[in-house]
Amino acid sequence: MDQTTGAFVTQIPVDFRRWDEVLSLILRAFAYMDGIIDPPSSAHLLTAERLKDKARQETGFLALEAGRIVGCIFVLERADDFYVGKLAVEPGLQGQGVGRRLMLAAEHLALSHGKCAIELQTRVELSGNHAAFSRLGFRETGRTAHTGYDRPTSITMRKVLS
Repeated sequence: MDQTTGAFVTQIPVDFRRWDEVLSLILRAFAYMDGIIDPPSSAHLLTAERLKDKARQETGFLALEAGRIVGCIFVLERADDFYVGKLAVEPGLQGQGVGRRLMLAAEHLALSHGKCAIELQTRVELSGNHAAFSRLGFRETGRTAHTGYDRPTSITMRKVLS
């Protein structure tokens, strides 16, 4: 059920300093994948400093509720689209519209830059994510394998924007 929380979405400001909180959020939100996906999530390689660097190259958005960071998303502009990565929502707030609002921020950014699509990758094992992204209008466009794997490990999904 999509119950809306009081969270609002804002672009991460240039002078942002709460990277440890964003890192903790991502690790909490991705923790359920441990032992399910192979190879393990790249979230385990993140540090506060790497997130800060990521925000220099990509546009980040935060979902805030009473000043607390409850969601984030990073989007990278490419030639024909925007790539969505590290969408994370506080586990206790998942299914309440926070992720949808973050994804809408990414869509608005893409449209404002003249892009007609956004794309993401999700792991093959995470069927719940496939279904959630499908409900948001994404469609599978391909499968890829991480280096060293002879089977698909990720599904590429794309949403055409209008």
